[in-house]
Amino acid sequence: MAEETNNQPVFQIQRVYLKDLSLEQPNSPAILLEQAQPSVDIQLAVAANNIDEGIFEIVVTGTVHTKVNDKTLFLVEAKQAGIFEIRNIPQEQMGAVVGVACPQIVYPYLRGNIADLINRAGFPPVHLAEINFQAMYEQQQAQQAGATNGGDPAPVQ
Repeated sequence: MAEETNNQPVFQIQRVYLKDLSLEQPNSPAILLEQAQPSVDIQLAVAANNIDEGIFEIVVTGTVHTKVNDKTLFLVEAKQAGIFEIRNIPQEQMGAVVGVACPQIVYPYLRGNIADLINRAGFPPVHLAEINFQAMYEQQQAQQAGATNGGDPAPVQ
């Protein structure tokens, strides 16, 4: 009976935390007087680190770069992380658990921290949109498959 429980899938959040947060306003205060509408570029990335047997750190990084006339208004980068215990999951499902399920848990914290920092810095709010991590994961898998085939697109079957 004990063996049965030892083989049960385990997926537990150990901790969610803010790993890194930075705000840069290199052209302040002069740029704050500009009347032009700023452009906003938002980038997201997901990284997974196996830190122990069955223990993973998932880091979702968000970068918001806002410019006025090609000069930086502000640049925010935040790394929100989570530590997850993941055991007895079939190997073919691990990629989706680490690349989709875990980031979906961590991302709302990242969104809140970025929005709060931008607001506290005195700027109008920038809200990160909801992200389809499943589509992001599938796109990453397709890119990796293309790279392993010598850069050619993956064969269609």
